[in-house]
Amino acid sequence: MAFSEAIAERIRNYFVDHHLYDVEEKRMMGGLTFMLNGKMCVGVFKANLMCRINPAEHEEVIEENGCSTMEFNDKGLHGYVLIEEAALHKIETFAYWMQKSIAFNPQAKASKKK
Repeated sequence: MAFSEAIAERIRNYFVDHHLYDVEEKRMMGGLTFMLNGKMCVGVFKANLMCRINPAEHEEVIEENGCSTMEFNDKGLHGYVLIEEAALHKIETFAYWMQKSIAFNPQAKASKKK
């Protein structure tokens, strides 16, 4: 299944509107990932917004409407959540998730270069 181009465009616009330009797009895990400052920040997986958040907040935020733990190879990824497209209709809700991911980015570890 392809990823939601509508969510991808909202992400692009958010970064531009907030003057965040050190962003690179990469296709991975069947979706599109946005790297901020060389680190995975947000992405689109199928019809969901994927957010990399502070792992210490994980258990609290998965209680939010439309939010669930991202899974990869049948394992839950602590610190990565998916938000259903239906839960993102309000601009404020989309901004909340973007801000949460961007705020964690400076503390996030970059993946090892190959």
